[in-house]
Amino acid sequence: MPCFQPYFTQDEKTFATYWLGLWSILCFISTFTTVATFLIDMERFRYPERPIIFLSTCYLFVSIGYIVRLIVGHENVACNRDHIHYETTGPALCTVVFLLIYFFGMASSIWWVILSFTWFLAAGMKWGNEAIASFSQYFHMAAWLIPSIKSIAVLALSSVDGDPVAGICYVGNQNLENLRGFVLAPLVVYLFTGTMFLLAGFVSLFRIRSVIKQGGTKTDKLEKLMIRIGIFTVLYTVPATIVVACYIYEQHYREFWEKSHNCSCSADKKRSRPEYAVFMLKYFMCLVVGITSGVWIWSGKTFDSWRKLTSRCCRSSKSINVLAYSEASRALTTRTGLPSSALYHKQVPMSHV
Repeated sequence: MPCFQPYFTQDEKTFATYWLGLWSILCFISTFTTVATFLIDMERFRYPERPIIFLSTCYLFVSIGYIVRLIVGHENVACNRDHIHYETTGPALCTVVFLLIYFFGMASSIWWVILSFTWFLAAGMKWGNEAIASFSQYFHMAAWLIPSIKSIAVLALSSVDGDPVAGICYVGNQNLENLRGFVLAPLVVYLFTGTMFLLAGFVSLFRIRSVIKQGGTKTDKLEKLMIRIGIFTVLYTVPATIVVACYIYEQHYREFWEKSHNCSCSADKKRSRPEYAVFMLKYFMCLVVGITSGVWIWSGKTFDSWRKLTSRCCRSSKSINVLAYSEASRALTTRTGLPSSALYHKQVPMSHV
């Protein structure tokens, strides 16, 4: 396979570069804002919603992987001179991009499962924040250990390869078995498991809502919580489902595309060229979750947190200026032996001149 996808035109290749650059930068800005908001007000984000922060952190590093490709260039990441990388563990830049996108991409999917599981514990099992937080070390172990094992396996098997469309290093771009084993199967399992936990949590929330209404108590706060969870669920499950569908499409037709390209007498001309829009949709959906993950912090509390931070910074800068002025005045007093007020010359009246 050549360095660039042979099925697409030069204009389509140029558009792909701008397309990836746009969404990766927006993803970086959104996730960076989410993580920064968490760092300035950690107590606000407790379990069961704290996994959203770690999910955003994962997408922050995924976006950095795409931005590295944007800065360095397609050829320097995914290609070996004129040809795409096949079954490699290097060079170093290719490996770094692979780890940023694959490791943190899979970790984000596991944090999605953990998020849906913690919501199920809170809504269905009536667990409190502290009870869920007591298992946080196991959540971190699962979220970081499983992608680590998979990444090490990919590197040990020399299965890293280049993507001739996006210009990144990933796994399964040239080998269908690697695509099915390391990418498609885990994504399907994570998506199915997380969706089951979320559905169970929603059923429990609806039951709680009906019981509260029968007691004559208002359910406004509970309904707002359910709406926010529902919006975030749609904003994750829809892109994740589309990404899985794009990978299924790619692994099903790739052999036809390659045969049609290599053999001019191929009879199946309908599937001789991949759909360009499918690839652009896949990359967009891989990054849009990072953009929409910030929906959880879009509230008045976020503005209050940043306002308090800026006010603290302003007060600290004023106190530093006052301290510096007092230190300077004390130093001058020590050197001259006069009070600081005496260091300023009095104006001499004109009558004494």
